[in-house]
Amino acid sequence: MRRETSAEAVSGLEWCKSSYSSSSEGDSCVEVAAAISVIHVRDSKNVAGPHVGFAPTAWADFVAYAAGG
Repeated sequence: MRRETSAEAVSGLEWCKSSYSSSSEGDSCVEVAAAISVIHVRDSKNVAGPHVGFAPTAWADFVAYAAGG
């Protein structure tokens, strides 16, 4: 896992968040952006704040675990 400050963040990332985020609390979610060798994760309430980076295999393992598989 890598932690990046906003100054170190890669520009040009396309951030996505879950379609399950409610419209009334749509900012209360994490956002994810995929790059070639790292999956970036940030808090949607603090988009200028730090990002956490995961290796694609670690992210895939996390998503499978979170989905119950």
